[in-house]
Amino acid sequence: MEKGGGALAIPPQFLDELVARTDIVDLVSESVRLTKKGNSYWGCCPFHSEKTPSFHVVPDRQMYKCFGCGKGGGAINYVMELENLPFRDAVAVLAKRAGMAVPETGGPSAGMRERREKILEMNKQAARAFHRWLHGPEGAEGLEYLRRRGLSKGTLTRFGLGFAPNRWDALITELAGQGYDKRDLLDAGLAVSSKEGRIYDRFRNRVIFPIIDVRGNVIGFGGRVMDDSTPKYLNSPDTPVYNKSRNVFALNIAKTSKAGRVILTEGYMDTISLHQAGFDSAVASLGTALTEEHGQLLSRYFKEAILAYDGDSAGVAAAQRAIPILGKAGLKVKVLRMRGAKDPDEFIKNFGREAFAKLLDQSENQVDYRLAQIQKKFDLSDDAQKVAFLQEAAQMISTLPSAVEREIYGGHAAQTAGVTLEAMKLEVEKALKGRLRKESKRIERENLSPVSQNQPKERELRYKNYRSARAEEGIIRLLLEDPSLVSHMDGLTPEEFSSELLQKVFGVILDRVSKGLDVNVAVLAGELTEHEMNHMTQVLENPHQLSNREQSIEDYIFTIRTESVQEKVREDQAALLEVQRRLLQKKAYMEEKP
Repeated sequence: MEKGGGALAIPPQFLDELVARTDIVDLVSESVRLTKKGNSYWGCCPFHSEKTPSFHVVPDRQMYKCFGCGKGGGAINYVMELENLPFRDAVAVLAKRAGMAVPETGGPSAGMRERREKILEMNKQAARAFHRWLHGPEGAEGLEYLRRRGLSKGTLTRFGLGFAPNRWDALITELAGQGYDKRDLLDAGLAVSSKEGRIYDRFRNRVIFPIIDVRGNVIGFGGRVMDDSTPKYLNSPDTPVYNKSRNVFALNIAKTSKAGRVILTEGYMDTISLHQAGFDSAVASLGTALTEEHGQLLSRYFKEAILAYDGDSAGVAAAQRAIPILGKAGLKVKVLRMRGAKDPDEFIKNFGREAFAKLLDQSENQVDYRLAQIQKKFDLSDDAQKVAFLQEAAQMISTLPSAVEREIYGGHAAQTAGVTLEAMKLEVEKALKGRLRKESKRIERENLSPVSQNQPKERELRYKNYRSARAEEGIIRLLLEDPSLVSHMDGLTPEEFSSELLQKVFGVILDRVSKGLDVNVAVLAGELTEHEMNHMTQVLENPHQLSNREQSIEDYIFTIRTESVQEKVREDQAALLEVQRRLLQKKAYMEEKP
């Protein structure tokens, strides 16, 4: 993630107004279900997997903080993290939302933004060309293939499907006429460079599936052959606008579904076929196994996920990997069991839409599905293998969050193996105690030292002088709550701070106050790195009582200056000891000399 230094290219007055116009509760509520408690709000964090809300939004200070993963900041940081955007692009998103125009500026951040915008525009023009070619003479074979797969004209238009001609430079020539050169196409992943330096179209003689993000931008493409040649699918590489681990095919359409549950398939065709049949919440991952980022993305729009993967060994393995990822993201997971067809597309063709709708409603609970997959590994007529089955099943069941779930599914396993519920319950409890013991030891190690708990998590931000740094934190907390307290600083300068991070924040505050600019957490986004902002929101989660603020400032300054003097004394003592050590070494050497 880009450091917020891009703020230097944007007038601070503009940033102040943008932050003032953006209510962080409204912003976060667009992607997280928040519940009000007192004067603040809580919800499940959109940046990591959790079921118990630890994501805290504080409207008074226009900041958020997750006590699970540690991420925090203001409105700009939130968009940077959520959309994986650099600082200036996040500002542009918020500005558009607030009806403001970002001032045109130069500098490296502006260059990065222009590069992204150029690639997005290039992708849009490429998608139009591919779609036009599909309906032209060169696309006849591709159009026939898609029609043979049962796709209607409306579906082709809705998903913007296209065709890449069987030529080395069709797209290069097309986009050259619009002012793009070969290097632009390489940057967008639309062209490839050979070892000899020859540049040619990445996609040739394939039907094309545009990949569109949730904001409606064409960010990449997938291409499929029309025969049995390999590779069957060819996808865009990662680019400045596309990352396959953070995007999902057809989510731009599925996110508006009223179904309440997302259907995950293994490929583009399955997803498109489901949409055509009226199942408008179908999506597919993009040429990669499901990731935690995918799970988090889907959990913003859905509460339940149904895995409709192929029934072969690869599909089963993919489902086994996906279940815990989706579960950690807070989604209720079910698994579709298809008989008489290898995938959803084939099932609908063979048995029709209503049969598939009924199949969805009969989707198997993911725990029973996992138990069935474990059972397949063992011969339960053999006592030794029966014990092994029950032990592995107990380990899996012990990960379930509630005692009721553990008892119910423990009963399922017991019935499968033909043992008593009591015996299985003991096995599950044994597995659970083992897991809890390991977790307890881990937490104990992390909480061993109170000092270490309050230190920044990142090693490069660790405090050299803990007592002074805590006083420096107090100064910053007070100033962010009441900037007018700058007049009580008794000439305190940033150079007197022991922590480089806190020194920087204090300097920013002094500078903004002197220029009459706003001082709050949100405006620090342009000055701090992601890790620095995460720690500062941790510091600011403990607001200071303002009733005794002047005395507190005196105490903090006294501590900072006392620790500074003592630190110099310690340094002088260390230097003196080093001189003494060298003198002793020299003396010993002289005495040993003949």
